[in-house]
This record gives sequence, structure tokens and C-alpha cells, in this order.
Amino acid sequence: MEKLKLHSPDITEQNIAKLAELFPNCITETRTGDGEIKQAIDFDQLRQELSGSIVDGPQERYQLNWPGKREALLTANAPIAKTLRPCREESVDFDTTRNLFIEGDNLDALKLLQETYLNKVKVIYIDPPYNTGREFIYDDDFSEDTEAYFQRSNQKDEAGNRMVANSEANGRYHSDWLTMMYPRLKQAHSLLRDDGTIFISIDDNEVQNLRKLCDEIFGEANFVATVIWQKVFAPNNSAKWFSENHDYILVYARRIECWSPIPLPQTDEMLARYKNPDNDHRGPWTSSDLAARNRYNAGLYSIICPSGRVIDGPPKGRYWTINEEKFKALDADNRIWWGADGNNTPRLKRFLSEVKQGRTPQTFWPWKEVGHTQDAKKELIKYVDFEHTENVLNSVKPTSLIQRILQLTTTPDENTIVLDFFCGSGSTAHALMKQNLEDGGNRRFITVQIQEPLPTPEPKLTSILEMATTRVRNFAKEVRAQTDKPQDLGFRLLKIDTSNMNDVYYTPDAVKQDDLFQQADNIRSDRTPEDLLFQVMLDWGVDLTLPISRETINGKSVFHVDENALAACFDEGIDEAFVKALATREPLRAVFRDSGFANDSVKINVEQIFKHLSPRTDIKVI
Repeated sequence: MEKLKLHSPDITEQNIAKLAELFPNCITETRTGDGEIKQAIDFDQLRQELSGSIVDGPQERYQLNWPGKREALLTANAPIAKTLRPCREESVDFDTTRNLFIEGDNLDALKLLQETYLNKVKVIYIDPPYNTGREFIYDDDFSEDTEAYFQRSNQKDEAGNRMVANSEANGRYHSDWLTMMYPRLKQAHSLLRDDGTIFISIDDNEVQNLRKLCDEIFGEANFVATVIWQKVFAPNNSAKWFSENHDYILVYARRIECWSPIPLPQTDEMLARYKNPDNDHRGPWTSSDLAARNRYNAGLYSIICPSGRVIDGPPKGRYWTINEEKFKALDADNRIWWGADGNNTPRLKRFLSEVKQGRTPQTFWPWKEVGHTQDAKKELIKYVDFEHTENVLNSVKPTSLIQRILQLTTTPDENTIVLDFFCGSGSTAHALMKQNLEDGGNRRFITVQIQEPLPTPEPKLTSILEMATTRVRNFAKEVRAQTDKPQDLGFRLLKIDTSNMNDVYYTPDAVKQDDLFQQADNIRSDRTPEDLLFQVMLDWGVDLTLPISRETINGKSVFHVDENALAACFDEGIDEAFVKALATREPLRAVFRDSGFANDSVKINVEQIFKHLSPRTDIKVI
């Protein structure tokens, strides 16, 4: 029983609780003057969250720390000047699909998705590099302040050397991996819904560090479980010490009080335990022991069997789990099983119709239930034609493993978003499509993969991303050949690139006076109207998978997003007649090219025209 506080609310504690929700990584432990350990705010870390430059803080505290952590936090919060460009020719069902493949650095992608998908992702599954010394990690540049990073991010990396080997000879072996993971997980945290969860595959090399890192980013209280996946079905007899038969999957909730796993279907083996030997009208049942070791004084009494045999009491050292009155009531209701001859020790009947429908997930996932690594490789080879077997990734996951995650976190009737920003071979996209086919769901995916070459060049494939998209294409072809049932089997491919705006838009101090006339149009010359549309959708927070149509109004080309959610025209020579014609459509949002108006008079009158004909329209120019 709790005691009354008998004092006014502790505002400091309330403020700490509010900050803990906004910045869980700023909560630490400190020692009071009395020597007690209590929760407190890490003000140096909080200052770093709110600063555009690196903040020093030498105070000792309980936390995970490593060389480069502050730089990683700075980079996590730094803005970028990039955009997503649509690639119709490499997409499937571009105009109707709700799925996204994104090509580029996943940190850039996560930042670009913030405006549109903040608090909208239901589940994240990632299979990041395990840091074995043979794989690659992202080579982020942390040796600059926010302004320098912002300017650099506007330049396209022609060399493409964003990934480097992280060998154990590197003195920052663990630090580099943590520095790579920190900003990405931090960005991912803000994309999750309050009832969202993240599942992260990892092995023994970094599981301890990853657990501490996630405790800091997601909050220790939001830790759900560490799942052990039995990834192989046979021991490796050539192993030097132990045959490594498992990987881990760390599970964290965005807000643990808002999430609980969906019960799994009961297995045929579980259902087979229920029978009805006495033809009870309540249907099949199974029985359970009525005695237990927990002391229960009311559970000591004798029982007379229907056969007349007297049972003096429960077995020695045990107690009946119910009192005598309750026992007699259950017996009168035919809920006690005495055996076929009425002479057995009594057992409680538990009816299938009354038990909890479904089973609670366990933290051990055997390969018989969710597949193993050989299954994963066979799946990949089925849908991707390899000439070189070394290109079949060692870390590929079976779709049945990811389907288990989807079954625990999503329901078929939800229009949920599933994110994987370490796409690899495309297992998550494949698994989501399979799960939708099996239960009629309408889940949709966003997957991100950097443009990384295959270990060995293939005649039909140029990169790991192309391997993933090829896999999904071929799976879709197989499904379409087998059924005409409506199903989203497509994807929009978007590529991260420099902003559509000329450099002068971001770095005016770098432009000379002689160049000003060349900068009259602030749009890069190589960008299409659809490129501009997607940057507008990003900046305005419009879902990047909404249907897009195109029509001609008064001789001008107009994009319509989700019918009337957004109207965009980037043509030149826009006059008042066109503006009036568009305004009569009453779009929720309208956007034009800043240099596209026929004259200054038209540009000035646009707002007045819309105010008169469509007062609810939000208007912008680029």
C-alpha cells in the first residue's frame, strides 16, 4: 500500500520525466551528498543535443562512452542539403505502389524521412554489419562542425568511398562501429510510433555495446527482450572453440506501456493435446495437475474418488491449488477428471474454447519455426541468378524469421509502415510481401541500401541494391503468375542526391558577383519537374507513396498528389488565367517555381487569387 505524499508535487522530478521522454540519452545516475544514487540530467549531454557545435563535458558519470561519441551526436542532429529523386525506369508499378526502395547512405535517408514519417513507423527491423572485422561499415566524417557538415552534404561524393573495412587492427575497432550506429539509431527512434518497436539482429561481437547503446537512445525502461535465434541446424565440428549456432535480436519499444506482442497462433502440436474422451458439451479439453509445491494451508484436505477410493490429501510436500469448497463446485460442474474408471488422482479440465487464443512468444526461436541461414540463401538464389556464389551474402536472413517479427507487431487490417535501413539482399521487403499474401494484409515497406558493389562483379547485377530489387521483382512475377488477387507487389525507387537547388541557395558567400546572372534560376539545370515534386513532398511532409497523376491546365503541366492533397506546377510563363483555373480545383496545397511566373504582377496576385477562390489552400514557391 502506497503512502500519501503529504507534500506538493516535486516539479524537478516532473521536469526530469518530461526530458527523459524527449531525450532518454540525457538521463544518467549521480551520487547525492548523502551518498545515494539517484536519477539526474546529464546537462553536458543535453547541451550537446541543443548545440550546433561540439560541447566538452569532463564530468564522470555512469554511461557508455567512446572516442567519437560527441561527434556522432553532433552529426545525428546536423541538417543535410539533399533530396530524393524518383527513378521511374527502375521502379515497379510506380503510380500505384505504397512501397519504397531508397538508394543512398542510410543516415541521409533517415534524416530526409523525418519530416514525412515522424512517429509513423510501426516496426523497424535492421540487420546491421556485425563488426566481424571482415564486413564494411559506413565511413562518416565527424571532423567538422554543423555548418561545414551542412555545406559538405550538399556536394555529391563522386568517389563513392562511403564504406571502409573495419579490421580488428584498427585502434578504434568498437568505437568506429558505435559511432556509425549511434546517429542512425537516434534518427530511427524519432520515426517510430508510440506503439512501435525496433528489432535489431546482432552477434556476440557487439551485442553488449548495442544493448547499452539502445538503453541510452530508446531508454532502458523500453527494453523488451533479447531473442535468441537458432540460425543453423547442425553443429560446426571444425569450430576452434564452440560451434556458434545462434544470433541475437534485441527488441526495444518506443514506449513500452503502449506496446504488447500479438499472440502467435497455436501450433498443431498444441491443439492435438485437446481431446474430449467424456463427450463434454463444452468441447475438447486437456487436464492439468491440481497440486503444487507453493504452501497453501487451505489446500490440505482429503478427497473421495467416484470409485469410492479415499485420497488422504495431496502428495507429500505439495498442496491442492484450490480450497475444498472450490474443488466441490468444480466437480459438480464436471470440470474435474477422475480418469476413465473414476479412480485416478483428480485433474482440472481446461477447455480449448476457454483458454487464451494464441500463445505468448518466447525468447528462443528455433530454426524449425523461423528458418535458418541455409533457408535464407536458398531463397535468395531462387530469385536472383548468380554466376558467382561468393555474392550470396553470409548475413542474409530467412523471410520466415522476419515474418515472425511482423506477426508479433502488425495486424493485417493495419496500413502499417515497416522500415529497414540496412536493406542488404531485400529480405524484409520479400518477407513483408509474403506475409501480406498469407493474411491479406496491407503493410508497406521502406528499405534503404547504400550503393555498394557486389564482392565479385556479376554480368547481370551491379550492386547489392540491384540484387535486392531483382529479388523483389522476380518474386512479384512468380506471384502474378500464380494468382490474379489484387496485391501491392511494386515499389518506388528513390535515389539520394544533392538538393535540386543551386549551391547559391545554401552557400551564397561562395558565389562571386560575376556569377549572379547565371544564378537567376535557383533550380539545377539537370533536374526534372518530378524531381522538384518529390523535394516539395519531402519538405512539406507529404507521404512519398501517395498516388501521383499529371494533367494539362491552360497549357501548363500540373502534378496532382493524392488527387487534391497537393497541386504542383513548375512550368515557366504562369499567368493569372492559369492560377485562377488551378485555384478553382481547391487543392489543399499548391506550389510553383519561383522563377516560373510571367511577371512580378502575377507573382504578387497569386495569394489574392487563391484567397478569393480557394481560401484553405496553402501556397508555396521553390
